Amino acid sequence: MPIPPIALVTGSSRGIGAATARLLAENGYAVAINYRKNRTAAESIRDKITDLGTRCICIQADIGIAADVQRMYTEIDEQLGRINLLVNNAAILQTQCRFNDISEQRFKSVLQTNVIGSFLCCQGAVSRMSTSNGGDGGVIVNVSSGASKSGSPNEYIDYAASKGALDTLTRGLALEVAGEGIRVNGVRPGFIYTDMHADGGEPNRVDRVKSRIPLQRGGSAREVAEAILWLSGAKSSYITGSIIDVAGGV
Repeated sequence: MPIPPIALVTGSSRGIGAATARLLAENGYAVAINYRKNRTAAESIRDKITDLGTRCICIQADIGIAADVQRMYTEIDEQLGRINLLVNNAAILQTQCRFNDISEQRFKSVLQTNVIGSFLCCQGAVSRMSTSNGGDGGVIVNVSSGASKSGSPNEYIDYAASKGALDTLTRGLALEVAGEGIRVNGVRPGFIYTDMHADGGEPNRVDRVKSRIPLQRGGSAREVAEAILWLSGAKSSYITGSIIDVAGGV
């Protein structure tokens, strides 16, 4: 039997990450689920994936901590093998507020996870995938946000800024490693029905704004996962350094 490709999906105990992990498993990937604190939710996703007949492991790690990221990759190397795909999905969002009410500590915390964490995960992936390091190549898909374009005024400019940085990281890294067998792309979800809106203090945010979306509805985590799956596979083999908006026309 052929060896299945191996994917790491960060922040995959819920929302877009969970939907992506499951969809990848349905398409033949062995999956490493990363979570920061909700072990029960992560193990539930793992059990659903293993029921599909594919290998899946759960790894607790705070991606904003370098030692945690290093440990996570070591566990994947030992239990599954060298990854072929990184889906950089983990991110945090704080309660909506105006710019002047964002504390320095809050801004640093958001950047630590959403930017530094993504950077650390990309470094771990590149070191394993790069043909210049003896790797076989691979794919990185960074999950950004429509906030990187809108700026999210009066809500969370810190989060928007972190996703703008991720967009730039995606483009720069893609160009740097294109000759080393690695494609790097991103998806930019818009108003998607996930639990993250509750983290921002407004669980029903999508319903409030959906009349302003050209498609007149919010999106599902599965719809974002489908874009990630496409970017991960051979059908997108000539695409790198690009970001797909999954935002209903916004």
